[in-house]
Amino acid sequence: MSSGLPDFEVDEQVLGKQLFDCITDLFPICRSITGDGVRETLARLARVVPLTTHEVPSGTPVFDWTVPDEWNIRDAYVKNARGERVIDFRRSNLHVVNYSVPFRGRMSLEELRPHLFTLPEQPDRVPYRTSYYQRNWGFCLSQNQLDALAEGEYEVCIDSSLQPGCLTYGELTIPGGSTEEVLVSAHICHPSLANDNLSGAVIAAHAARRLQSLSLRLSYRFLFIPATIGSIAWLSANEARVPGIRYGLVLACLGDPGPLTYKRSRRSDAKIDQAAIHVLQQLGEHEVLEFSPYGYDERQFCSPGFDLPVGRLSRTPHGRFPEYHTSADNLEFIQPAQLAKSLSACLEIFEVIEKDRICLNRKPNCEPQLSKYGLYDPIGGVAESPEFRMAILWVLNLSDGRHSLLDIAERSGLRFRQIALAADALSEHGLLENVQ
Repeated sequence: MSSGLPDFEVDEQVLGKQLFDCITDLFPICRSITGDGVRETLARLARVVPLTTHEVPSGTPVFDWTVPDEWNIRDAYVKNARGERVIDFRRSNLHVVNYSVPFRGRMSLEELRPHLFTLPEQPDRVPYRTSYYQRNWGFCLSQNQLDALAEGEYEVCIDSSLQPGCLTYGELTIPGGSTEEVLVSAHICHPSLANDNLSGAVIAAHAARRLQSLSLRLSYRFLFIPATIGSIAWLSANEARVPGIRYGLVLACLGDPGPLTYKRSRRSDAKIDQAAIHVLQQLGEHEVLEFSPYGYDERQFCSPGFDLPVGRLSRTPHGRFPEYHTSADNLEFIQPAQLAKSLSACLEIFEVIEKDRICLNRKPNCEPQLSKYGLYDPIGGVAESPEFRMAILWVLNLSDGRHSLLDIAERSGLRFRQIALAADALSEHGLLENVQ
């Protein structure tokens, strides 16, 4: 059976603007691991691709964790003696420690200081801080802002709520010819951070939209979840689905200027590892990281009880760019061209796992006379390409029932797409058959 060669290629120039515009639309929303900001984000992503929204009630046990109370915030500020907002949630949702409990009061600057968080080494940037599982409150501001605060009394207000509700996440399944699944996950729990949060979610949504238009061999499951607790909650409710997951990618930090980076799964040599690394090698400058139990939701999917074949695709890894978890991770930091190239790489990885197969050469005794089959024509056509001719020869030589097309691409140094095209051409002329 031929792969059908679905078109995974995209117009990166057009796509870059679409991705950037989508991130711009989502950027102002105050997100957290629960709450209306998550729901609003999912509602807007649903304009790109249809999503099913799931609500997990607070207090639900999920393995060793418990779904927390739901947090929402309406306003927050610190006012000086003249009534001026010297710290203002309305100007940036990063100014409030995420999950701050409600608070109103008056206090001196000295009393307020333990609740103020800055980055002294980056004095003009506001940090992103959270207090998900310890009830507290606080404000984030730049060191320069803090240094400018005068002694005196301040009015403090955090107009938030923390009460029983739900954890919300989005899901989309795209059925293919097989029930074997590709799991794609992105986190949606950060407030106004463009690279670490929105780049992965928006690329996942646009990848899903692209896949919906194709005839697929595998089925795809996309998750838009709050980090850590979201993947734990999904795994807890979907243990029966886990055996069907054959490949997986966590998408994060995909819009910055750095080169593409792939973090291996816990297994290290899963097919998704092989496919992703092959694609990045063909695309040029890249980095491959070994698995570690620290990072994004790959650490939940790769926990020893599940050990799923899930890797992570990023550009500069989290914590390795100075804008990470600061107000500098904004719309000026990400680049439309980088977003588009990240999505293109993601789709090419899907193309590899879609088309990879093991074939058998039906005429293994010496090379067949390719010109008899129109596969060696010196006058024009695709067969004129030296790369295609080499792909034909490599596929014929290594299609012995043991090597997959991806194995052949790696051995030959050719791009997988050329190997797949050669295999399709040979199959159409009866020189090759699929065995697995």
